[in-house]
Amino acid sequence: MIYTPAFWAMAVANFAQTASFSAFCLFPLYLLAHHGDRGDVGIVMGAFALASAVCRPWISEMIDRIGRKRSFTLGNLIMVGAPLAYLGFADPLGSGYPWLLLLRGVHGVGMAICFTAVFTYMADILPEHRFNEGIGMFGISGLVGAAAGPLVAETVLHRAGYPGLFLAAAAFSLVSLLAHLPLAESHPPSGPRRGPSFFALLGRGKFVVVTLLSLLFGLGLAATGNFVAPLAQERGIQLVSTYYACYSAGAIVIRFTGGPLTEHFGENRLLPWGIGLFIAGLALLPATRGPLLLAVAGAVSGLGHGLLFPALNTLAVRGEPGEVRGKATGIFTGGIDTGLFAGSLVLGYIGEAFGLPTLFFSACAAMAAGLLLFGFRPPGAKPNSP
Repeated sequence: MIYTPAFWAMAVANFAQTASFSAFCLFPLYLLAHHGDRGDVGIVMGAFALASAVCRPWISEMIDRIGRKRSFTLGNLIMVGAPLAYLGFADPLGSGYPWLLLLRGVHGVGMAICFTAVFTYMADILPEHRFNEGIGMFGISGLVGAAAGPLVAETVLHRAGYPGLFLAAAAFSLVSLLAHLPLAESHPPSGPRRGPSFFALLGRGKFVVVTLLSLLFGLGLAATGNFVAPLAQERGIQLVSTYYACYSAGAIVIRFTGGPLTEHFGENRLLPWGIGLFIAGLALLPATRGPLLLAVAGAVSGLGHGLLFPALNTLAVRGEPGEVRGKATGIFTGGIDTGLFAGSLVLGYIGEAFGLPTLFFSACAAMAAGLLLFGFRPPGAKPNSP
């Protein structure tokens, strides 16, 4: 059975936590308003992803060692406190710049703990024969949160400024904290640590493929998460939240058919379609001059995301025993965060030097490389599908 009380409680928690995280898609505007440039946007947004990626091996080990729920609680506490700490900055890109980078790092670690723990928890409680479907449907909670966060943030920003935005993000994380507390642990830790280490698992052929694809996917997400708002501002497009709402809508729609299709045909067949759709959505952004094409670009990339994320997640954890699922999930999510960091930094400087259209075309090229990688990977590195 997929739709248990634990499924719904974690879905509420995931919705709220993703809304808190996605509200910070408007954080680049905060940086630009404090005399930053696109390079600063790349550095500050990248600090979040860098800390998340660098700490992922230890976070993954922790989740297998102390339990999924305990880890998720710790991550939630960080995610409540971090947005409140932004309220203390009067000069974020001046004397406060080093402290801002440190806070972004702590914030990134909190999100890494939550993200890895919640998907490991779900891997424990979902039936193996319906895992892709279950992950896909559970992921809808995050997609709705990804749409709700920017919508609420944009509304609050216009009425209460950046302090209101930070308070709204903290409130979302508090909801996540309260929603999951009554749950039992999904895989109680027992005895000494068993199974291969994070780095030993990382060297296996399947995880090499998953890591590289996740990294390139993360680079694409850096483009959509960090630079769509500056593009809309540059071109005078109001309500940038429309992009994220359509993105989430596309990903949600495909989840109702993509999960069962992936279970039937296998991840190997549907992954290229997910990558291709994501690329197509990115390619539309340089041509965007108004809200309609911005919405279409969001919907197309969302369709790709809706296929790609659960398929990659399934490749990572399918067939792995409980004592290493935290590490397997950490490899998948850590690859995304590494791509987010690299994308935030590199794309930020590309955008500053050559403009936003070149930035988005560069992200397209990187994901196209992922498509080629998947098509020409050696037989020994091919992940198993059902």
